[in-house]
Amino acid sequence: MSKSKAKPLSLALQGGGAHGAFTWGVLDRLLEEQSIEIKAITATSAGAMNAVALTAGYAKGGRDGAKAGLETFWRTVSDMGAPFSTSMWTQSPFASLPFSPFNAAIAFTSIASPYEFNPFDLNPLRDALDKAIDFEAVHHTPIDLFLSATDIESGRVKVFHDGEVTRDAVLASACLPQTFRAVEIDGHAYWDGGYMGNPSLFPLIYGKAPRDVLLVLLNPIARLGIPKRVPEIQDRLNEITFNASLIGELRAIAFVQKLLDDGMLKEPMMKKYQRLNIHAVRGGQVLRDLSLQTKYDTSWVFLTSLRDKGRTAAENWLNTCSSYLGTGTSAVDLRKEFLDA
Repeated sequence: MSKSKAKPLSLALQGGGAHGAFTWGVLDRLLEEQSIEIKAITATSAGAMNAVALTAGYAKGGRDGAKAGLETFWRTVSDMGAPFSTSMWTQSPFASLPFSPFNAAIAFTSIASPYEFNPFDLNPLRDALDKAIDFEAVHHTPIDLFLSATDIESGRVKVFHDGEVTRDAVLASACLPQTFRAVEIDGHAYWDGGYMGNPSLFPLIYGKAPRDVLLVLLNPIARLGIPKRVPEIQDRLNEITFNASLIGELRAIAFVQKLLDDGMLKEPMMKKYQRLNIHAVRGGQVLRDLSLQTKYDTSWVFLTSLRDKGRTAAENWLNTCSSYLGTGTSAVDLRKEFLDA
């Protein structure tokens, strides 16, 4: 199919640490699909890293360059994070116990801040970005880019757009306050964007982005059963916390769509609201059996296994839901999932 007939698509990429390699796989497969043209990306944390890897590569070499850029970035993350990877912990017979090395490390961060246990501000993510991403190329990509971070003092989301997207903006978007020092940019200090926008959808509404939005979700929204063990409680609390802002935005979008569908808005008001057609690759369902500590596993075997799962999920989505693109219809029933309930 010629590029002129390709269906424009916006992407919304969640954060999730090393689980972002699943998103790498989704993007890798989408870039091979000539019937789709990625025009805008809104992203947070690991999603932001995937976004800059893709756009830097795309600016230099189109789709093939984007695929190569993603692989280079994740290979760099694996190489530079190997000494700190949790793969040894996750494969240990003691991994799920309350006194496992990972849980001990988590407990330690509750009594010591990164300003105390990391006085030299070591950050392997910063090193990986410096080595793998050409931010000058990012600024010359034809793809609109929106990265979310949380302004610590105001408690509001900050969206870095196009030329504002720098290495520090990406680090701000991925700054877990228990692990890293706050990232300061132009007099403002930021933490991980997942607290206030994981990812933020409103930039797509107010911008000129395609109305069709593909969410790549890494955290399960629903999970049956009550967690009773410490690791299970940590996992579920993490999922709820980092899904909250997205659920709020999806509820708002569902409400506006209900007003539009039910004819409850008069003509002058209708011009102020635009419909987003929401589609989803639900990585959370594929990754739900992985514990929180695997989000810190940067072993190449683990990352490529997630990439392959992401490619499979994208293939399934292309076969079952891509036909919704360009029809003005969401593949996700927002009213049923986020409003009626």
